[in-house]
Amino acid sequence: MSMAFNRNEDWMKLALSQARQQLEKIRLGGGKKAIAKQHERNKLTPRERIEYLCDKDRPFIEIGAFAGFEMYEEEGGCPAGGTVAGIGYISGRQCVILANDQTVKAGAWFPITGKKNLRMQEIAMENKLPVVYLVDSAGVFLPMQDEIFPDKEHFGRIFRNNARMSAMGITQIAAVMGPCVAGGAYLPIMSDETLMVEGNGSIFLAGPYLVRAAIGEDTDNETLGGAVTHTEISGIADYKFPTEQECLDQVKKIIGKLGAPQRAGFDRIAPVAPAKDVNELYGIMHEGNSKPYDVLEIIERIVDNSSFEQFKQDYGKTIVCGYARIEGWAVGIVANQRLVSRNKKGEMQIGGVIYNDSADKAARFIMNCNQKKIPLVFLQDVTGFMVGSRSEHSGIIKDGAKLVNAVANSVVPKITIITGNSYGAGNYAMCGKAYDPRFIYAWPSAKIAVMGGDQAAKTLLQIQVAAMKNQGKELAADEEQKLLDTIKGRYEKQTSPYYAAARLWVDDIIDPLQTRQLIAEGIAAADHNPDSGDFKTGVFQV
Repeated sequence: MSMAFNRNEDWMKLALSQARQQLEKIRLGGGKKAIAKQHERNKLTPRERIEYLCDKDRPFIEIGAFAGFEMYEEEGGCPAGGTVAGIGYISGRQCVILANDQTVKAGAWFPITGKKNLRMQEIAMENKLPVVYLVDSAGVFLPMQDEIFPDKEHFGRIFRNNARMSAMGITQIAAVMGPCVAGGAYLPIMSDETLMVEGNGSIFLAGPYLVRAAIGEDTDNETLGGAVTHTEISGIADYKFPTEQECLDQVKKIIGKLGAPQRAGFDRIAPVAPAKDVNELYGIMHEGNSKPYDVLEIIERIVDNSSFEQFKQDYGKTIVCGYARIEGWAVGIVANQRLVSRNKKGEMQIGGVIYNDSADKAARFIMNCNQKKIPLVFLQDVTGFMVGSRSEHSGIIKDGAKLVNAVANSVVPKITIITGNSYGAGNYAMCGKAYDPRFIYAWPSAKIAVMGGDQAAKTLLQIQVAAMKNQGKELAADEEQKLLDTIKGRYEKQTSPYYAAARLWVDDIIDPLQTRQLIAEGIAAADHNPDSGDFKTGVFQV
C-alpha cells in the first residue's frame, strides 16, 4: 500500500476509535452506580434485557445510540436518548425493540426520547415489523414538558401510532419491568399483549403521591397498579412473572408463534463475499476528505464478488449508477463520484458536484429500479449542484428537480450511507433524511451541512463584519481572523456526524466494514412489507 493509503487508513481508524470510545460511555447509561442499583433491585439494564431476549446467532442493529449526544448537559445529559432501541431477531423473527433506560433520570422522557421512539415506530410501520416494548419509565421529564407533551411529533403521537400499527396488523408486545406512569400507561394497554414483572412492574395514571394530593387516598405502588392488581383485579395485564427472565421467555414464546409474514419479493440469491479486500475501505477516502477518489473502489468492496454493472457509464460521470448484489440482495446503487471527469463536450466536471447530465441519469436510473422492484442504495459524498450561468442556462434547476422528484416518489426501499460530504440540495437529491430513507447511516468521515465549513464561515464572517461597519466599528486583521476561526469552529461542530446522530438526522455512526451487513439487514426488514404502492412521479419539466 502507498504512504497516502496508510495516512488515509490511520485517519479513518482514528475517527472510528473516537466514535467507539464515545459509544462505550453511552452504553453505561446513567453510570456504574446507577447500573449497580438496578441490579440490587433484581432488575436488568436495557442492554442486558435485549441481549437476553434476542437470538444469539443473529445481529442486533442498534438505532440511535448517539441520540442526545452532548445535548441536555445542564440537565445531566441523556445518553442514547434514555432508550436503547434497534432491530433484532426474537425466535427467528426480525423485530423492532425499544427498552427504556431506568438508569437515565429514572427512564424519563426528554424531547429526543420521544423523537427516537417515534423513529422506531416509523421503522416498524414502514417495514411491518413486530414491536416489543420493554417498559421501565417514570414518564415525561417535567422540566422540559413543553418540548415533549402537546405537539404533533411529541409524546402523544406514540399512542396514536400504537393504534395505527394495531390497525395495520403489526403485533405489539409490552413487557412492563418497572414503572409505567401517567400518559405512558396507555402504551402497554394499547399493545396486543401486556406482561408484568411482580414487585417491580407497575402501571397507573397517577402514582401514590399524586393520588394522595388529588383525593387524599393513601396507597402504594403494588396496591395501586402492580402486577397482581392488573392481572387479578383490573384485568389490564395478561401475564405476571416473578423474574424478568421468565417474562422475557414468554415474549420469546409469543413472537415464536406469529404467523409467517407476507413478503415484498425483493430478489435474493446466495451471498458471495466481495472479491476485493473489505478492510481497504478504511484507506480509500483521503484524510479530511480533501482529495478526489474513485467511488468504484468503495462500491467494489461492498458488493458481492465486487461485481458492479454500470448504467450509462460514459454519461453524467459525477454520479455513478448501477446494479449489484449485497449479501445476495439485488440492489441499485446511486453514488457520488469524486473523480474529476469530462462531459460529452469535453468540459471538465468537478467530482462530488451534481451536474445536469448526472442528475438526468440518476433520475432515469431510479425510475428503472422502481419499475423492476429493486431496492436503492445511495452513497452520499456530495457538495451540491453545479452553480454559475452556464449551469443555470442549461437548466440545472429543472434537472435537479427531476432527480428530487424521482427520489421523493420512489416506492422501493431506499437506504442511504453518508460516507463523506452531504451539503446543500445535494443532501436532498441523494436521499437525505427528509426523503424517507428506510435507514440512513453515517461513516465517521461524514459531514452534513448547508455548505462546507470554509465557505460558510467566510460567508457568515462577511455578514458580521458588514453589520459591524454599519455600526461604525472596524476590526483589525488579527481580530477578523480570530472571529473567522470562532465561527468556523462552531460551524464545523454542527457538521460533524455526532451532531447529526445526536438529533437523529442519521440512525447511527457506523464502522465502514458494517456497511454491507446494515444494508442487507435493512432490505431484509423492508422485505416484510409488500404494500409499497405504485410509482408515480407526478408533473416535472422535461
